[in-house]
Amino acid sequence: MKPRITLAETQLPDGNTLELQEHDGRKFLLVHGQQICGPATKAAEEELARLACAPFRPARQPQIFFCGLGLGHAIAAVAKELPQKRATFYVGEPLTDIADWHRAHLPESPLLTDPRISLGNDCGPQALIRHAGLLHAILVHLDASPTGPRNRTWLDERRWVSAAYEALQQGGLLAIAGSRHVPTLTRRLQGSGFDVAEFTVPSSPNAKKPRFLPIWLARKGKAAD
Repeated sequence: MKPRITLAETQLPDGNTLELQEHDGRKFLLVHGQQICGPATKAAEEELARLACAPFRPARQPQIFFCGLGLGHAIAAVAKELPQKRATFYVGEPLTDIADWHRAHLPESPLLTDPRISLGNDCGPQALIRHAGLLHAILVHLDASPTGPRNRTWLDERRWVSAAYEALQQGGLLAIAGSRHVPTLTRRLQGSGFDVAEFTVPSSPNAKKPRFLPIWLARKGKAAD
């Protein structure tokens, strides 16, 4: 049996330890031994990217914002869906160690191979407001994305949701994936002006009895002409 190898670890702002591990060639991000990003989230991240990008394939200069780097699965999927050379993929990752891990341990990472990526250290409201009215989509994973100031998902912060709405162009999408259903999320997003659709996707397309994971697509009004 092949062992798990801890490639790197760092302390999170809340005092917990984040680990990058490898097992049989696969990489994982774990907190308290629980996988927050890796094979268990990859299918949902890729489907999230597909759904979020579908309306914007004809766009000349699509602008996409990612809350966190994770292991790069969502970014790689978006880069594949939107091959336009003039696309820009903004990544807000406050934990500098994660970018360092990509450079040291993830040679296939789009951060290293795609010049369209613009890496910043903030995914809070101020980072979004800088793009007011310009973004085509904002992508968030409830488990793998950075948390807000109270160690809660940014989607629990009304100010962040309002900033996301303002940052999107008309018809833009706030696209969210998670590992479990959040009963109040749709109503919360609707209260901020979004039209919301919910989907479920299998955690593993090849599994005989896969778990089904939720995805929310929150649209800002109608697409601009």
